[in-house]
Amino acid sequence: MGKKKASIIESYTLKNGQKRYKFQIYLGVDPLTGKQKRTSKSKFKTIKEAELALARIKLEISNGTYQKQQPETYQDIYELWLKQYEKTVEESTFVKTTGIFKNHILPAMHSYKIEKITVDVCQRHVDEWADKLKKFRMIKSYAAKVLDFAIKRGYIQTNPFALVDMPTALKKKQASIEEKKENFYSREQLIEFLSCFEKENNVKAFTLFRLLAFSGIRKGEALALNWKDLDFKSNEICINKALSRGKDNKLYMKSTKTGVARTIKMDERTMAILKDWRKKQKQDYLILGFNTMRADQLVFSNEQNEYLQPTKTRKWILHVQKKYNLDTVTTHGLRHTHCSLLFEAGASIKEVQDRLGHSDVKTTMNIYAHVTEKAKEAAIQKFESYLNI
Repeated sequence: MGKKKASIIESYTLKNGQKRYKFQIYLGVDPLTGKQKRTSKSKFKTIKEAELALARIKLEISNGTYQKQQPETYQDIYELWLKQYEKTVEESTFVKTTGIFKNHILPAMHSYKIEKITVDVCQRHVDEWADKLKKFRMIKSYAAKVLDFAIKRGYIQTNPFALVDMPTALKKKQASIEEKKENFYSREQLIEFLSCFEKENNVKAFTLFRLLAFSGIRKGEALALNWKDLDFKSNEICINKALSRGKDNKLYMKSTKTGVARTIKMDERTMAILKDWRKKQKQDYLILGFNTMRADQLVFSNEQNEYLQPTKTRKWILHVQKKYNLDTVTTHGLRHTHCSLLFEAGASIKEVQDRLGHSDVKTTMNIYAHVTEKAKEAAIQKFESYLNI
């Protein structure tokens, strides 16, 4: 084999107009694959820096001591971890995760040398996150995943985040001081809410909120419904997908949160309201130039007959709550409302879990515990009223 030509140092220009230098050098043949190996180096501010680095690598290659540079900083490991992580989660989860790193973790840790990160360093940041953020445990968990990845790749031996003391006492104290607002309606409040909504000249919005309150499905699941998912003969709805937000802020269809489809029974009144909305949708959208009688037609779409922006529901619900002076709950609060009222109506934990599509029974149990506590309060009030002393 002929002698390899020496690598050439080249200049290039950054976006800000500054000049930098780079080179590529041949390292030999990879014994594992039989393919040629090369490495590239860049970001040198002067040609002399590039020449020195090139000379150093050539010397190491000739002495048999050259090793391709390993990731050094938290940012380096994060970028490697992110490539693998993206293959394991839904697009919406990936976008959410990168946002967490961008906003909270990387600003604090990106430049740290991976082997220099200690328990004290991790503790300091966990304490900072706990002071500022409600979900600081989740932030710590994600930050730790990157170091777990570094352990798997042999860059470090232990994860210092595993030895951090979580500031739970502080959070419990804060929780007791700040009264947590309940995000659900009672039976009477829900009836009033839907009655007020029905007065508004917004059939689509009323139908959507009636469905959410009487089905308990997630907002994303409701906005993903096609008419073919509804069976008006058996009064059933098949929940098999959800609308979510992915890369570049685009909306897309994905599987349900648990990845499992479910079919739920509905009451006749809600199904009749949905049937009325389908007739009105046909009329309204025909004027806009759309044929909505296809089976794959969205039950709830925007004026362009495309995905309805999930943020729209917040505008609708706040308008009605303010106009009629109602207690404020979020759109998701109607799911919590449905769950609470199911328990009050006597449904079992298993029935509620299946209907709402909770993969973890803990989620169902948390709401059950709340309803049980409410029942205890009602019981003592009845007792006091009965004795009338």
